[in-house]
Amino acid sequence: MTNDPGADFSVVVTASGDGKLAQTVRIGAHELRADEPQPLGDGTGPAPHDLLLAALGTCTSMTLKLYAERKGWDIGALTVRLGIRWEKVEGKAEKRVVIERVIESDRTLTAEQQARLAEIADKCPVHRTLMGEKSINTRLLAPLAEA
Repeated sequence: MTNDPGADFSVVVTASGDGKLAQTVRIGAHELRADEPQPLGDGTGPAPHDLLLAALGTCTSMTLKLYAERKGWDIGALTVRLGIRWEKVEGKAEKRVVIERVIESDRTLTAEQQARLAEIADKCPVHRTLMGEKSINTRLLAPLAEA
């Protein structure tokens, strides 16, 4: 690892310095902005959960296109619509996250194709990451205050 603590990571997020919660997101050579809507933030970029849904939606569409190409299927232009909500679980204090995903094609597809594509959507890498066992290792790097 280099002296730059972010050098070995593909995504680096920093406070943008303009606005309450606005963030600059660097993904390789790409840069985008994230924020929370008002009144919590200033609404200058997508909210974190929206970025998560965007990752799932793009991965779903790409996975289905690649699968259909291998099968020789013309599935046309896909649109993936996503939403997220939290619902109460009976007998538990925490809420359950529910992500709704609707995939639309502008082509006529057989029932078999539709069923298979729905199965394949659940195999996209981001879907599997969200559904699989997870571990997040966190380190905080900052100068120590003198006691």
